[in-house]
Amino acid sequence: MTKNFTRRLITSIFLLIILFIVIYSHQFIFGLSLLILGFIVCIEFNNISRKLVGDLYLSSAKFNIKFFILMWPPFIYMFFIFGFSTFEIYKLQGPTFLLFIISICFLSDIGGYVFGKIIGGKKLTKISPNKTISGSIGSFIFSIFSLIIFSNVDNLKLNFNFDNLFLCLSISLICQLGDLFISFLKRKAKIKDTGKILPGHGGILDRVDGIIFALPFSYILLRLI
Repeated sequence: MTKNFTRRLITSIFLLIILFIVIYSHQFIFGLSLLILGFIVCIEFNNISRKLVGDLYLSSAKFNIKFFILMWPPFIYMFFIFGFSTFEIYKLQGPTFLLFIISICFLSDIGGYVFGKIIGGKKLTKISPNKTISGSIGSFIFSIFSLIIFSNVDNLKLNFNFDNLFLCLSISLICQLGDLFISFLKRKAKIKDTGKILPGHGGILDRVDGIIFALPFSYILLRLI
């Protein structure tokens, strides 16, 4: 367990460094990174799709039709919905605000893990046995820490008010729902991780399952507020 925790910690630090470099780099590099991320997520979703439709139909027309139907939605979503909305937030609100949104997702995930491990208690749903009600509450609480931190970085855009507090809690909710949705698909496909690219974590989709839903939601919310 200690070895796995060390691997997770090292991988997390590496990912944070990459995240900072990408977000505060040129627009072209940021856009290219979004395309690469979308491509990897689609490949990992392919792993889930193959398990969902069954390996027995690999060479049949029935499988091809099912596979086609299952693969197009994530492709369209990642490149035309997630990619567009993320780039728009980056371009219109700036890299710091985008980092703020992503940090809400990270802290929400950490809060769920910490509260779930320390307090435990009643399970949240059968979809993901490791998720608890206390963990969900912890996710909401930790999401607010992001606003506390970034309000001291950019208090013009991110001052501590009701709108930004509502934004944190809403994004935390979407992150949790996104996590549960991907967990549901993995449970149906009978796989633990979507990939092995990240030591101690699994696949890229395992780490961004909440983010890929939170950023489009944030873009819509920002347009409405």
